[in-house]
Amino acid sequence: MSISFEGRVAIVTGAGGGLGRAYALDLARRGAKVVVNDLGGARDGSGASLSAAQAVVDEITAFGGEAMANGASVTDMAAVEKMVANVKERWGRIDILINNAGILRDKTFVKMTLDDFRTVMDVHLMGSVNCTKAVWELMREQAYGRILMTTSSTGLYGNFGQANYGAAKLALVGLMKTLALEGAKHNVHVNTIAPLAATRMTEDLMPPAMLEKMGPETVVPASVYLVSEEAPTNVILNAGGGGIERAYVTLTRGIHLSAEEMTAETVAARFAEISDRTGELVPDNGSAQAQTALAGAR
Repeated sequence: MSISFEGRVAIVTGAGGGLGRAYALDLARRGAKVVVNDLGGARDGSGASLSAAQAVVDEITAFGGEAMANGASVTDMAAVEKMVANVKERWGRIDILINNAGILRDKTFVKMTLDDFRTVMDVHLMGSVNCTKAVWELMREQAYGRILMTTSSTGLYGNFGQANYGAAKLALVGLMKTLALEGAKHNVHVNTIAPLAATRMTEDLMPPAMLEKMGPETVVPASVYLVSEEAPTNVILNAGGGGIERAYVTLTRGIHLSAEEMTAETVAARFAEISDRTGELVPDNGSAQAQTALAGAR
């Protein structure tokens, strides 16, 4: 099976370098028209320049692809809407959105300012919300859309010194899960990638020997599949260094208590049983979880 994006139009945020650049190049080589969006700021979000985005566009046009540079901040809804309007005017449609833009402001929670927390949330979470909202109705109308959120092992499993980043990244999983349900009947699929790659964002977070094996190209196959016509929906893939795994939000079988048993002491006494992962479930939605809880009501 050969995956092609001929006739498709893709927006990739944070595409001036690292993962976003790798996504943009691969999509363009496979025939997509690509919007290379990048504010061109520093790793902490300061500054702005269109040069990084334009450099990627130049790479794409050099091998015969078609692309346009855009310097909108994903936190600026008016700028995002203008970007979407410009793309629609030029190419008539938008088929793919990869929400990749991000910044880091790592500190332990005790040292982290609320501004550091809000800014990271604004870029990762609200930036993805803004871009998704701007293309959502168009994708519904054309009965086709593929949207990719970017989570992280920090969001899924935690990491010291990244409370703001982890909170934003797990929030994107929740966003994906609801949008996958709402977009299903309109053929709008929404998935999430948890990349582990050597980029400007991670250059001082991993040892050099590991970084050598974790180039952005090792994440591209999973991400490109998740925005292809054949893509599933409501999927989280971890990818990097040649490894690709699927992550799930699971539910143990738990216990069911009678009215007389409903005390904190019962929970303490039976906590191991509650935590037993034998036969654990993956609910399709929140209602399914509630039905599981009620099914054993006593």
